Amino acid sequence: MDFWKAFDQNPITHSAAHHVVAIADLIDEFGYARVSDVARLLKITRGSVSVTLKNLKQRGLVTEDERRFLGLSDEGRRLAEGIRAKKRLLNRLFVDVLGVDEEQAAIDTCKIEHLISTDTAKRVILLLRFLRSGVPEARGFRTALARFDAVCTGDPATCPCCDDVCLAEALAAIEDAEQESDD
Repeated sequence: MDFWKAFDQNPITHSAAHHVVAIADLIDEFGYARVSDVARLLKITRGSVSVTLKNLKQRGLVTEDERRFLGLSDEGRRLAEGIRAKKRLLNRLFVDVLGVDEEQAAIDTCKIEHLISTDTAKRVILLLRFLRSGVPEARGFRTALARFDAVCTGDPATCPCCDDVCLAEALAAIEDAEQESDD
């Protein structure tokens, strides 16, 4: 039950993931990336970028040439591509399957795109392929999901989703607390 400790064992931090992807995006769009370009894209200071890049260079993910142009090592490029792929997959899952608002899906995707395992991402691909396959079972699932209106009774004993606690009530309590802190 020490899974929460695995959070720190991810190959890259949230901030570093944004830096690596920003470098990849800049190189793909303009053919080059500089510290100032990364800072502008991420809307942070050049100093903040430099601090993060120092660690990424030490880890061999980011390179910098004599003209101060940034690049990605093969491992850095693979990491950026993996994060981009997971972002697209999660966004499709959230918007197309779960019906999450696009803006909220973008926020949630950003929070987890670099955290999910490749195994989980592969299962998401499988689910999306199935749902978009056109097979009768997939069409039936999509139709049934769209029509399904499960009213929560608040009784975990009668709910196929909850165990000993009503998950809908737990989420409502979190939502209430978030609204109170916004006020």
